[in-house]
Amino acid sequence: MSGSWLDLPDHHAWLAAEEARLTGFAAASALNGGGFAWLNSSGRPDPGRPVMTWITARMTHVYAMAHLRGEPGAGTLADCGLAALRGPLRDSVHGGWFPGMTVQESSPEPIDTTKAAYEHAFVLIAASSATAAERPGAVDLLADALGVVEDRFWDDTAGMCRESWDRSWSQSEPYRGANSNMHMIEAFLAAGDATGDPVWHRRALRIAERIVHQVAAGHDWRLVEHFTPDWEPDLDYNIDDKHHQFRPYGTTVGHWLEWSRLLLHLDATLAAGPEGALGTVPEWLLTDAVALFDAAVERGWGVDGADGFVYTLDWQDQPVVRERMHWVIAEAILAAAALCKRTGESRFEHWYRAWWDYAAHYHIDRVEGSWHHELDSANRPSQTVWPGKPDIYHAYQATVLPRLPLAPSPGAALRRILEDERA
Repeated sequence: MSGSWLDLPDHHAWLAAEEARLTGFAAASALNGGGFAWLNSSGRPDPGRPVMTWITARMTHVYAMAHLRGEPGAGTLADCGLAALRGPLRDSVHGGWFPGMTVQESSPEPIDTTKAAYEHAFVLIAASSATAAERPGAVDLLADALGVVEDRFWDDTAGMCRESWDRSWSQSEPYRGANSNMHMIEAFLAAGDATGDPVWHRRALRIAERIVHQVAAGHDWRLVEHFTPDWEPDLDYNIDDKHHQFRPYGTTVGHWLEWSRLLLHLDATLAAGPEGALGTVPEWLLTDAVALFDAAVERGWGVDGADGFVYTLDWQDQPVVRERMHWVIAEAILAAAALCKRTGESRFEHWYRAWWDYAAHYHIDRVEGSWHHELDSANRPSQTVWPGKPDIYHAYQATVLPRLPLAPSPGAALRRILEDERA
């Protein structure tokens, strides 16, 4: 397709400038004792919040990528995250990772002893990207994380990941979630690329087939988030806690877009690997990605009278939580970019431009830095669900991934670019 922003050097330069602005802002989150802090709206560490594993892992991934892109100092920041992931955030007794730790540098303590798939997915992503960036200790961390995920979370019978365990791995939570499994797809793609083992790619396909091709398709592309232990949809889950940060009631429109993008990465990964050589890449990966994207635009964009994606919908497509989250518009941008690359259709280019315009006008904070993580229904900064500016993972990827191929995963792609330039 001619005239695409995705092909314009000036647009790439704008993305690179925003990328650098984001990594500069987030550098303040690095802690002397290792790990990354939750940042407030002004970009200062929030002293009232612990060091969260998901934030530390995400920021390790970001700065590993920034190092691969040639940003001075980024490798040292990635090492700061690795130190915490190999140290106090890890359970040295039973293995696996705690959700977070207190901020006392001398003797940090876990804030909770639950072992959750969500955090472990990001540890795996961080380790994969840091391995691609050749950071010290990353290979050992990757092997450790793969072993934990293999032994504790992967359920081969279901073809899905369990949600969480107690500290000693003796009792599993009677809940199954799509969100953690979605990020496990991202993690499995990265791990398969980092290790060269296609079993992780095949497992990612099994997760996607169940959640999207079976369940979401069976609910007219309304993505189901919450399930029973037997993987039966639980449509009333958290009906009394609609604003929950990670498990809100109803369906989360931003995840429709994020799944759409991940299906395309999976499609490209399988096409480039031995599965593609055998001609077995499922056609539904593309058709389902388009269906999820179209449903998100129709049911989630501007449905309450103002631009922006509402956070959640009920099962009759009525808005429940109307706040606009920065990660949703970032994933919308990435889904549009991926579909534009995969299909060449101009309608995806249209939405790519429209959503960058929206992000630039409403979410990008040019006064205090980074992006406003949440807007109210009138597109004014708010903090109902997400206080402060915890991390830059979604915004950063929105600036980098449109300039990379759909496969391999970002860390592996940047490693390959470096190697090609050296050759």
